[in-house]
Amino acid sequence: MPLADEGRVVLLANELVTNAVTHCRVSDAQVQVTLTFHGTELVLEVSDPDRNRLPRLHHSDPDEERGRGLALVAALADTWGCRQEPYTKCVWARFLPAEADAPERDHVPAAL
Repeated sequence: MPLADEGRVVLLANELVTNAVTHCRVSDAQVQVTLTFHGTELVLEVSDPDRNRLPRLHHSDPDEERGRGLALVAALADTWGCRQEPYTKCVWARFLPAEADAPERDHVPAAL
């Protein structure tokens, strides 16, 4: 993956782990981070044991200091979502390989 894509993956891994640590309501919870390739797609998965508290995209007002994390994930991942597993929830982001003629996506959109 080109460096710009590596930056997106690192930024979103940081965001999803921060969300898991901040919002998980299970004491002494362990967060699992997995990076795998599915064909040419890179899949980032962050799991925590608070399976019934699924993330929701929040539209923040300009003066709010928090609440833009999933908007950042939605803007920089090619696709993202979450799923409930028997004992955990998993928030995932997929990254497609960059094409030579594709526009750069290594910046944070101004709308955030």
